Amino acid sequence: MPAYNAAKTLEKTYKDIPKGLVDEVILVDDKSSDNTVELAKQLGLTVISHGENKGYGGNQKTCYKEALRKGADIVIMIHPDYQYDSSLSQELIRPIEQGRFDIMFGSRIRTRKEALEGGMPYKKYILNRIFALIENFILGVNFTEHFSGFRAYSRKVLETLSLKNFSDNFVFDQELMVSSIAYGFRISEYPVPVRYFFESSSIKIIAGTKFLLST
Repeated sequence: MPAYNAAKTLEKTYKDIPKGLVDEVILVDDKSSDNTVELAKQLGLTVISHGENKGYGGNQKTCYKEALRKGADIVIMIHPDYQYDSSLSQELIRPIEQGRFDIMFGSRIRTRKEALEGGMPYKKYILNRIFALIENFILGVNFTEHFSGFRAYSRKVLETLSLKNFSDNFVFDQELMVSSIAYGFRISEYPVPVRYFFESSSIKIIAGTKFLLST
């Protein structure tokens, strides 16, 4: 869990993870100003605190490095903002366990109806769809969402990619996607319900697409 000021939603996200499904939950706090760290410790999570804000990509780098160090075979990344249904974690893990895919994304935008009924503003939905079309065209893929905060990776993926050389900001996800495709890793999606909160931002969508257009 890459976390920043997630105290309001952390507990709900964590408690929805099916019991016994994962060996350990690691939360990396990117110098939050609320009580995210204290709450995470109370919940029994393994907590790593950055002494300074390292950015969205920098946070994920720490998450994956620690998970690999602890011997994880499959790593799930989920934003602790409760926008993604962590009870569906098994659906992302299973295809990787079965050897059918190397990477799984939880997609909130499989259909217009699902996205809008989940509270996603229409403009936000249209923005996501437009950028998905652009990125699909550039990368030669067909995904419904490129900015998912709910993902699963095999150990091989995280060990193969040069994560330390990726951006420390929101472009990290796009660099990881491009590199994964270049290496030929198998990627798929699983539909997840939308839980939209207006605190979320479109910054990573814009930054990610600018990166792809520059490659």
